[in-house]
Amino acid sequence: MSKARVTSTECVQAAGGKHHGTHAITSPIVHSAPFCFDDTKDLIDFMEGRSERRQAEYGRMTNPTVTAVEEKLAALEGAEKAQLFSSGMAAVTSLFFTLLQSGDHIILTSDSYRRTRDFGFFLGKFGIKMDIVDPFAKAIEDAVQPSTRLIFSEIPTNPYLHFIDLHEVVEIARKNNVLVVADSTFATPCNLKPLEIGVNLVIHSATKYLGGHNDLIAGVLAGSDELVQPVTEMLMTLGSICDPNTAFLLGRGLKTLGVRVAKQNASGQAVAEFLEKHPRIQRVYYPGLESHPSHDLAKNLMYGYGGVVTFLVEGSFDDTSTFVDHLEIPQIAPSLGGVDSLVEQVAIMSFWNLPKSEREALGIPDNLVRLAIGIEEAEDLIADLDQALKAR
Repeated sequence: MSKARVTSTECVQAAGGKHHGTHAITSPIVHSAPFCFDDTKDLIDFMEGRSERRQAEYGRMTNPTVTAVEEKLAALEGAEKAQLFSSGMAAVTSLFFTLLQSGDHIILTSDSYRRTRDFGFFLGKFGIKMDIVDPFAKAIEDAVQPSTRLIFSEIPTNPYLHFIDLHEVVEIARKNNVLVVADSTFATPCNLKPLEIGVNLVIHSATKYLGGHNDLIAGVLAGSDELVQPVTEMLMTLGSICDPNTAFLLGRGLKTLGVRVAKQNASGQAVAEFLEKHPRIQRVYYPGLESHPSHDLAKNLMYGYGGVVTFLVEGSFDDTSTFVDHLEIPQIAPSLGGVDSLVEQVAIMSFWNLPKSEREALGIPDNLVRLAIGIEEAEDLIADLDQALKAR
């Protein structure tokens, strides 16, 4: 059992220091594409691994600002190495391109980010097969084949916040020599550290909670040197690098991760409990509620349950839209994890290009709403939800 928790002290202090001789409290933004060498011997020493310098020769390889944030992320996840990417999907696609080859098979849990599923299907062009299974250990075990290379699941999933039993899945993977990859975007290292349970690699869309201010796009992969370094090499070829400005913003956001997530945990629980009792709400999906099917698993795994609350509004498509339009605090927008509360009618925001029948087959009814809670006061959010639910 893991109840790992990253504290606010760690968020501020982890992998801190005087930033390589600058004595700056915050890691400076280093704007340079190439990095020079003192002389030929300095260059050869670097190329042959004898140099103590931490910087590569070219910014597509790495950058001091980026490196500082990667070191902090590795410390927070308890990983040997973390690699930043230009987006969460860049982390996913780079990982899959690195680890998989024709004839391999992967298992992806359902109720996961649509673009991750889409890329899994795209890999079929390269002879890589994918099975999408329900987020249960037994379903995963039944789907394992001799050619299975990895199991990939969000923890919790999106949008219904289901949990797989990571302990069981890790044991299944070990018996079958399969890697386990957890997209822990919704959890954050403040609520869950999958590597401590035995997961091989952790992915985040750093755009969300890690950045925390809805002002950057980035992704991160964390794990052992052995597994992450080949993906780093692939990144140098694919070019999906994180730029120093984005890394600076991410590093700044990480310092407040602990206090933000604690606030969002508390507000998420309060809002979920309010909605569950409201007569205009059919059902609420939040792991902190005993009514959630994954509540017991979440209780054993998580320190807190996060700031995303998904629910079904009583009524039609138009009734749901009326509710969303009457909200005054949450803004209608995709994404989550920032200081601003955001709301979306999921059928429109993420699946509008699909016919209603296909949306429903994917478990996306017209009255499904995802509320991503920011750091506003819970009582203000509840009052706003109440008035919007009363609108007709």
